[in-house]
Amino acid sequence: MRVTRVFAALAVSASMLLAACTTEPASVRVVLQWVPQAQFAGYYAAEALGYYTDEGLNVEIIPGGPEVFPQVEGSKADGPEFAVSWVPKVLQARESETGSDLVNIAQIFQRAGTLSVAWADSGIDSVEDFAGQKVGAWGFGNELEVVASARLIGLEDGVDFTRVEQPFDMTLLINAYDGCAEEDTDCVNVAEAMIYNEYAQLLETVNPDTGELFQPDDLNVIDYNDVGTAMLQDAIWSRASWLAEGNNEETAVKFLKATFRGWIYCRDNPAECEQFVVDAGSTLGAGHQKWQMNEISNLIWPSPNGIGILDPAAWDQMVETALAGEILANEPSSDAYRTDLAQQALDALGDEDTTGESWEKAVVEITPGGE
Repeated sequence: MRVTRVFAALAVSASMLLAACTTEPASVRVVLQWVPQAQFAGYYAAEALGYYTDEGLNVEIIPGGPEVFPQVEGSKADGPEFAVSWVPKVLQARESETGSDLVNIAQIFQRAGTLSVAWADSGIDSVEDFAGQKVGAWGFGNELEVVASARLIGLEDGVDFTRVEQPFDMTLLINAYDGCAEEDTDCVNVAEAMIYNEYAQLLETVNPDTGELFQPDDLNVIDYNDVGTAMLQDAIWSRASWLAEGNNEETAVKFLKATFRGWIYCRDNPAECEQFVVDAGSTLGAGHQKWQMNEISNLIWPSPNGIGILDPAAWDQMVETALAGEILANEPSSDAYRTDLAQQALDALGDEDTTGESWEKAVVEITPGGE
């Protein structure tokens, strides 16, 4: 009898072990803010290096784009479990008539990458100088810093300046190199640019007067971090309703842990991560990829409290700007973000360097056309 019980116990243990070994990985999806590029290198690295697999996850990475809005897709009951989006966009979605229960569970970018750029001889070197000008800004919620910063000093688009919805390139500003008259429809006096993308596009362009590439001295740059109206950008969001179900919080921690590992790897191995992005479908040139990877790392590192941990002071400053700039009608509720899941992921990373305090931005050579 005793022997039978022993064999029975061994059989149960073997069965449990076999079940554990054959458990299907949890399948989750993450929708990105934009198309494949170094802005999302950490996610592609986590996939390529098997970090998601290490956590028992099968992750589908869904590119964003002009017609894919992560704050919308992630808000759907059957939408992706995770979304990467700028914070003001999601806060607007939470305020909308349809509502959204997306929660910021990890703040990846510690700094904003938004600039407004004008030619050096334009006389435009501050937001105050927007008055009477044609000001380029993107749509789809990407224009919020530009609009809010102008409103904070009493300038309203359509009244004090003309806001032009620019394409996602610098064509309209390049067209203004020899001037941009009020009646011209194909140029702007000042354009919106991301430090990791469109600003580099300008520097990769040949100056028709010199035959050489444009130089930083040819440009006036308004950095919204310096203005004090920068808004929090790339963050990882998840629906509160999804997180409350079953073991989904545990799944979220695993996703964050693997993603953080991906970003740490890209900080220390940028060239490999540039290739991961190319393999994912990015068509940007090698020179532009290198610039972008360097600038993206500069928005993430250092992360004083650990990658993914949102700084409450930065949140408060953003909310103050968004309210004063009429981007938000009401102060977000206290459950709009949480840091406990990101902290659990950091704790699980052990001795990994999660702050990047010693990281230093590299000097990247600009190449014609970003090639």
